[in-house]
Amino acid sequence: MPFIHGPSDLKNLDFSQLDALAAEIREVIVETVTRNGGHLASNLGVVELTIAVHRVFDSPDDKIVWDVGHQCYAHKLLTGRAERFATLRQKDGLSGFPKRSESVHDVFGVGHASTSISAALGLLAGERQRGRDARAVAVIGDGALTGGLAYEALSHAGQLELPLIVILNDNRMSIEPNVGSLSRYLSRLSMKSYYQTFRRTIDRTVKKIPRIGDWVFNGIVRLKRAVKAVFYTDNFFVDLGFEYVGPVDGHNIRRLEEVLRDVRAHERPVVVHVITRKGKGDDKAENDPSAFHGVEGVPRSHAKVSANTSPDTSADSPGNVFAGTFTQAFASAITHVARRDSRVAAITAAMEKGAGLSSFKKEFPGRFFDVGIAEEHAVTFAAGLAAAGMRPVVAVYSTFMQRAVDQVIHDVALQNLPVIFAVDRAGFVGGDGETHQGLFDVSLFRAVPNVSILCPATGAELALMLDWALAQNGPVLIRYPKAEAIYEETCPPLETGRGVYRHQGGAATPDGAGDSGGNSPADRRADICIAFSGGLLEEADGAARILQERGVPCALYNLRFLKPVDEAFLGEQLARFNVFVVAEEGYASGSFTEFVQAFAHTHSCPVKIVPLTAPAGFPPQATRAELLESAGLSARQIAATAFAAFGGIDN
Repeated sequence: MPFIHGPSDLKNLDFSQLDALAAEIREVIVETVTRNGGHLASNLGVVELTIAVHRVFDSPDDKIVWDVGHQCYAHKLLTGRAERFATLRQKDGLSGFPKRSESVHDVFGVGHASTSISAALGLLAGERQRGRDARAVAVIGDGALTGGLAYEALSHAGQLELPLIVILNDNRMSIEPNVGSLSRYLSRLSMKSYYQTFRRTIDRTVKKIPRIGDWVFNGIVRLKRAVKAVFYTDNFFVDLGFEYVGPVDGHNIRRLEEVLRDVRAHERPVVVHVITRKGKGDDKAENDPSAFHGVEGVPRSHAKVSANTSPDTSADSPGNVFAGTFTQAFASAITHVARRDSRVAAITAAMEKGAGLSSFKKEFPGRFFDVGIAEEHAVTFAAGLAAAGMRPVVAVYSTFMQRAVDQVIHDVALQNLPVIFAVDRAGFVGGDGETHQGLFDVSLFRAVPNVSILCPATGAELALMLDWALAQNGPVLIRYPKAEAIYEETCPPLETGRGVYRHQGGAATPDGAGDSGGNSPADRRADICIAFSGGLLEEADGAARILQERGVPCALYNLRFLKPVDEAFLGEQLARFNVFVVAEEGYASGSFTEFVQAFAHTHSCPVKIVPLTAPAGFPPQATRAELLESAGLSARQIAATAFAAFGGIDN
C-alpha cells in the first residue's frame, strides 16, 4: 500500500479500489501476524469498517477510539505506518495496540476491554469545552460490551446528550436475518436531519398543550418505544438516550459510509450496530475465530525439557508430572483435582482457551462459568460460590487481575473466603507490550491480609500448589509466567512459608534437581545464594552454574512462598551466606524482595542483600528473553551482579 500515507488518501479512491485495498490489507495482516504473532481474526473482521470510518471522519481532529485494541491493525496501516508494519510486536517496533506515543491517530492508548466509550466521551466533552466541533467515535465489540465499565459510560453519555458515536461491532450474529429493508429504512430515516427537526418540533408543541400536554407526550414516547421494540433488534440503547441505527453489513463499505455520514451530522448520541465476521478473508480464521484470536507467530521459542524423558501432557497425566507451558500445566492440574473434589469450580472472564480451561469445561460443564469481560464480577461471584461451600478457581491473566483489586480485598480477603486465583502471564509478557505486563500483582496483593501468594517454578510445583491451596480456608494466589514449564519427575513437598534448595553450592545435578534433596544442609558452605521466584528458574539456575564454573560456590533457592513467610526459617537461611541475591519478576515497591531487605535490616543479618527486580517504568513489547535482558535478569546478568556483590570483577 505505498500510495496510502494517511487517511486523507482514502478519500480519492472509488469503491472498486477500496475493495482491492481491503483485500491487500488482509494479505499484509495475515503475513505479518503469521510471522510476528498477534491478533488475527478480530483484525481481519474490521477492515472494511476501518476504511469507512477513516473515509467519513477526519482523524486525528475527529477522535477514534478502538476498544481493547485487538482490531487496530488496519487502522495502523491506513495512518502512515504501513512501511513499519513488519515490525509489529517486535522490540522497538510497532505496538500491537493503539499507543499515543506512536501516532497522533492513536488518540487513546488501550489494551484492556470496555474502556472506549468512557474515553471517547471524555475526549468529546473536552473538545467541546475547548470550543471545538470535533466528533468522537468509540468502536467496541460485542464481547467488550459485557464489561460493566461500558454500561456506566453509556448511562453517562445518555445524560450528557453529546453527539458521541458508538460503533457496536457485532461479530457473533448472522447478517441475513437482521438486515431487512424495513429495519434499514427506519434506521436511516431516524438519522435524517429533517426527521430530527420534525420530531423535536412535535415534542415541543405537544408539551405546550394545556393540562394534557405532558400526558400526551408520555403516550407518544411509549408508542415510539413500542414501535421500535417491534422493528429494532435491540431497544436497550434507546432507553439510555441513544439513537439506534442498524444492523448494518460491516463488510459493505458503500453502505457503511452512507450510514456513518448521516450519523456524523447528528447532534445526539448514536449507536451504530455493525455486523462483521471475525477472520473475514481467511478460511481458517473464519471457521474457528477463537483459535485464531491470538496467534503466537513463527518461529516460537521453546524452553529446555529434560533429556531422556517422555512427558505426558494429557489431562489424564498425574498432577505432578508435566511438560509444556505453565498454562497447560494448570489445565492438567485443575482437571485432575476436579475429578476427586466436586467442590472445585472454574471461572474465567471470557478467556476460556487462553486460561487453559477448555478441557475442564468439556469434562465439568456444570462447574464451569464464563462471566464475560467482567473481572470484577468474576471475583465477587467466586466469593459467593466459596461462601456456599465451593472451592472456586478464578483463572485470570495478571494484567486483568488489576481490574478487580477492590473485589479481592473487600469481597474475598476481608471475609477470608477460600477463593483460588490462578494468575497466568505473571511477570514479563512478550509481544503485547506495556498494557499486558504482569508486574503489579505481588505489589498489589501482598499487603492484603489473609491472602497467600505462591510462585511455582515447574509444572509439577504448580500442581502441588493447587493441591495446597484447596486445603486452605482462605484466599490463595498462584502466579505463573507465560512460558514453558521445565519437566521433572519428582518434586519435594511444600512446607508452608518455606522455599526449597535446588542445589546448595556443590556441582549442580542434571536438570536442576536438588543435590541434597530439599532443605537439608550441604557439606560445603556456599558463599552466594540466588533466591528466585517461579518463572526465573532457568535464568537463576544458569547464573548459579556460571558462578560455580568461576569457582564461586553458589546455592540456588526456590522461594515458592512469597506470603506467608516462615521468618525463623528465612533468618536461618540468610545467616548461611555472604551474599543473598533475590531475583523477582515484579516491581521493587511492595515486593517480596523489599520484605527480605527490611527483614535483614531489622534482624541485623550479616548478609549483603542484592535485589533484582523489574526496573521502574512500563516495559514495551519485546520477547520474554529480551525483556528479562533489559531488566538485568538474564542468567549472565544475574551471575555478574552476584559476582560483583561478592567482591569479584566481572569480565
